[in-house]
Amino acid sequence: MSELNQLIENITANEAITRKLFEIEIEALACQTSQELLQRLMSSIQEKFNLHKIRLLLVEPAPISYLMSVNLNTSWHQEHTKSVSINELSHFHLYNKPYLNNDLSQVRCLPENIFHQAKSFALLPLTLENKLFGSLVFTDTNPERFSPELGAFLLEQLAVKVSLCLANVFIREQLDYMANHDRLTGVANRRLMEVAVDEELIRQKRYHVPFSILFIDCNKFKNINDTYGHDCGDKVLTYIATQLKELIRENDKCFRYAGDEFVVVLANQGLLEAGLAAKRLSQFFQHSSFPYEGQSISVSLSCGVAASDGSLDRDALLKKADQHLYQQKRADLAIKD
Repeated sequence: MSELNQLIENITANEAITRKLFEIEIEALACQTSQELLQRLMSSIQEKFNLHKIRLLLVEPAPISYLMSVNLNTSWHQEHTKSVSINELSHFHLYNKPYLNNDLSQVRCLPENIFHQAKSFALLPLTLENKLFGSLVFTDTNPERFSPELGAFLLEQLAVKVSLCLANVFIREQLDYMANHDRLTGVANRRLMEVAVDEELIRQKRYHVPFSILFIDCNKFKNINDTYGHDCGDKVLTYIATQLKELIRENDKCFRYAGDEFVVVLANQGLLEAGLAAKRLSQFFQHSSFPYEGQSISVSLSCGVAASDGSLDRDALLKKADQHLYQQKRADLAIKD
């Protein structure tokens, strides 16, 4: 083949690759969430470039971990993503460049099952705010597909575009998260609580299913702040929120209402079941002190209960639970005193 024909063939091949990259970028820009973006990107790249396999390596702990941990809990992500340490991954991405090789012995430090049946591979660095947070792994059964001599400019372009698309989606998700979650405790905030209660009221009206609300308050929280300091008080609130999330059912929801007050929405639970749930939560904290700087701090909760019968709106239902909380709180404190 003459040099001119070879040049024309190379230009044609590069033009086809560039078109595929453009199509992938258009698909990525249409995605609204990081979960959707990763799934669509990896599927599209594998199909358009006829790859044997494509997987995602993520640095542990991941940046914006509170977002990633939620998004990576699906079965799809568990199958297609693997964790790796930053030191192990940085070894392959000096200056944030792609790494190509057909010597599988070079990746012994990475999860072995990613490279099953592979004869060559490419690692494309993914960055967020100029920090390496992951790598797209392309594998092929052809040992020459990703040989070290292959030019990596187009792969580098793809890595940059994927990183930018992920960064844009992460920023949107981060803003949404910050608008709807309490910064201190990590649980959903009052704004989401109002949405959740309204949704339950609509569901109750349509399907006649019960639901209840727990209004929860930390007893003598001011004494904890005054005695141990506000830093300790913040940690106690985080401890309460974490324990509440673990103690309630998967389809129940926990929210920080204000200060040391929390609200739990119990789906499909009537007054009797809600009362039992409130008792169980109170007893847990009564028997579980909070460790702080070598000390054990007693933490107790009072729980107000209100079951919806469909006649009250959201504000009235919350007020009813709040009134029951203070009745219960006076009773709890009277017993302790």
